[in-house]
Amino acid sequence: MANGAFTEFANSDIINSVDSQTGTLWSGNQPRLTEMYTSSVQSSSNSGQYYIHVYQTASTDSTAAVQFDIAYADEQGSGSLDYNALVTGKSPSSTIFGQYQNIALGDDTDPFIFGNYSSSYFYAIAIERARYKESLALGVMSLSLSGSSGTGPASPTAGGGETLHLTDNSRISTGNVFGNAGRVYQVVSGSEGAVYTGLNSNGFTPDSGSYGLFLPDVGIVLLNAAALDGDQPFATDGGISLGTLRNPNQNDNNMSRLNGAISQSVFSGNFFRLNSQETLASDFYFVRAQNSEFNYSSNPSFVSGSTGQVLWNTMYNNPQTFITTVGLYNDSNELCAVAKLSRPLVKDFTKELLVRVKLDY
Repeated sequence: MANGAFTEFANSDIINSVDSQTGTLWSGNQPRLTEMYTSSVQSSSNSGQYYIHVYQTASTDSTAAVQFDIAYADEQGSGSLDYNALVTGKSPSSTIFGQYQNIALGDDTDPFIFGNYSSSYFYAIAIERARYKESLALGVMSLSLSGSSGTGPASPTAGGGETLHLTDNSRISTGNVFGNAGRVYQVVSGSEGAVYTGLNSNGFTPDSGSYGLFLPDVGIVLLNAAALDGDQPFATDGGISLGTLRNPNQNDNNMSRLNGAISQSVFSGNFFRLNSQETLASDFYFVRAQNSEFNYSSNPSFVSGSTGQVLWNTMYNNPQTFITTVGLYNDSNELCAVAKLSRPLVKDFTKELLVRVKLDY
C-alpha cells in the first residue's frame, strides 16, 4: 500500500533468477595466454622445490601476476631431493603427490587413473584461485605442448617438433563423473572442446590412457606424464618425448620440462586458453508507480515547516516530480539498496511508471 514515498511490493513484483556466466581468465581479460614467464628468484627459493609460478609477463614487471603454478608429483619421491638422506622417497615430489591425492581423490591410498591407465607420477597445473572464480568453463580449454628438441619426434612420423594440443572431453562425455574435488573429466587430444580422434576414438593415447584429468571445480589440470613421455613416432604412441626423469634423491627439474614444453609452444604461435565460470543469482524488483502515487516530493523544502502547506502554486492542480532514485527498504524501513536511473523520469497524475531493479549476488 502506498504510504507517502513508500510502497510495499506484491509477491509477483519480485522474481528470482539464476544464470551461468562465462568470462576470460588471464590477466588483462585476455581469453588466451600467449606469453609465459617464470621467476628465477621464486624457482630457486624453498617454494620452488614444490612448484613454479608462471606469469603473463616478466616477473620483474610491475604488471606481472601469477597465472598458474606447475608442480611435479611422484608417489616414490623420485625426481627431487629427499628431505633426509636417511629416509628415502620422502621428498617434495612425494609431498605434492599426497597433496593432490587428498584434493582429487580424498584418500591417500587411492591410485590416479587416467582413463584406463593407473600412474604413480604426473604433472599438475593449478590455476591461480582468484582467476577462475567459481570454476573453469567446460569445453573451452586448449593447451599446446611442443615436443622436446633433439630427443623426440621431429614430425608426426619422426622427429622433435611435434606439437600436442589438449582439451577436456566434456562435450563428448555421456554424463558427469564426480570425485572428491567435484566434477572430473578426461584430458584428451584436441582443441577448445573438439576431440581429435586420429589416435584413438576417445582422444586417448593408444597405450597410456588419457592425457590427464580436468578438475574444473578446483581449477586444476593433471597431466599424465607417461602419456607425454612417449618417445615413439607421434602417430604410434601420441607422446612428445617430454623426458620426465625419475631418479631417486635427485633434482631432475621436471617442472621446468613441462614449463618449457608449454612456453615453447606458446612462443611459437600457439596459446593456452581457459575461461572462468560462475553462477549469478539475481533478484528482479519491479517497482510500479501508479498514476496517483509519487506525484509529490518528500523534500522538506516542498512544504511550509509551520503550516505544512505546499509552497509552490504550480503543484496544486498539476503536481509533477522527477524520479531519479529508487530505494529498497526492509520491513524496519532500513535502506538496503539504491538504484540510480540513467535520466530523471517525469511523473504526474497522467503517467504510470515501471522500473526494473536487478540485484546480482
